[in-house]
Amino acid sequence: MEIAKLLVLHKLSSYKMYNSILHASLIIKDTKNSLMFYHDILGLSIDDDRPDLGFPGAWLNIGAQQIHLLELPNPDPVDNRPTHGGRDRHVAIGLSDIDQLMLILKTHDITFTTSSSGRKALFCRDPDGNTLEFIQKN
Repeated sequence: MEIAKLLVLHKLSSYKMYNSILHASLIIKDTKNSLMFYHDILGLSIDDDRPDLGFPGAWLNIGAQQIHLLELPNPDPVDNRPTHGGRDRHVAIGLSDIDQLMLILKTHDITFTTSSSGRKALFCRDPDGNTLEFIQKN
């Protein structure tokens, strides 16, 4: 078979190989401080099955997916980032009630911006400047 045909077949078959994102990793500087945000404020559950990886961190459950918090020296600057998180790299998380999340964020004085697209969505940052987008999905 010609190489060009093999490349096309490989490309077509690889579309079917991938079916989900299992986790996203975020670099943090203090696990305890980050867990106050992700677990205590946002209410994400902690996966206690995280093995000893040789550095602190945590695995947080979001449905069948996870956010992995990696406590490492943060190479990303937190200054001069876009004010609106939609213009920065981010992780998008679905939720059922954005109004409840807005109330939680306001109660804890966490700054957020709403989506300019008209969707029921908002953007906020964790204590290390990582951007999170929350999108209401009913």
